[in-house]
Amino acid sequence: MTAGGLTRELIALRVARELRDGMVVNLGIGLPTLVANFLPADATIVLHAENGILGYGGIVSDESEFDQDLINAGGQPVTLIPGAAFFDSATSFAMIRGGHVDVTVLGGLQVSAKGDLANWAVPGRGGGAIGGAMDLAAGARRVIVAMEHTTRDGGPRILEECTYPLTAPRCVGLIVTNLAVIEVTPEGLVLREVAPGVSVEDVQAATAARLRAENVKVMDL
Repeated sequence: MTAGGLTRELIALRVARELRDGMVVNLGIGLPTLVANFLPADATIVLHAENGILGYGGIVSDESEFDQDLINAGGQPVTLIPGAAFFDSATSFAMIRGGHVDVTVLGGLQVSAKGDLANWAVPGRGGGAIGGAMDLAAGARRVIVAMEHTTRDGGPRILEECTYPLTAPRCVGLIVTNLAVIEVTPEGLVLREVAPGVSVEDVQAATAARLRAENVKVMDL
């Protein structure tokens, strides 16, 4: 735990609690990749990667076990679960676009009160690539965003309206940050959980969009 709430690993752990047995799940680059190491032991979560893997496991930490042919879309070495399959990226994206991915976990730069997602470019900074995020945001049945609640200089990432280029509109269903778990509903953002040591007031102060606090509980980690 940090003074700013959860560590990146604990954010990933909390996201993993949203996954259920038999789900096909795609993990975005960055913080979301950590979710692979916190999957429930009593469930089979089938991880999907855009580069053509279905059924990979955790991220390999021992360099002696590195296999350059077994990597996820972010280039990280991964393990495989029984029944894993390989295919070309066209087939992989057909799975996404066909609605066969139950959940995608994506990083975020900004999320709006309506569930708009911006996660690929910062104006004026140059670079950036939207990659497969737009397909995942539009094609997955549920989109969970895992990110730090504020920018490095303390600015809010959760806004009434995104100011960065959008990845996809009205796609986010749940936001998990170092401070809170927030659900996106047709009526706006609902604060469901706060991190240990964090108050409802702390979360609202770090959020530029209005939050409705309903039956808020402390995260069970």
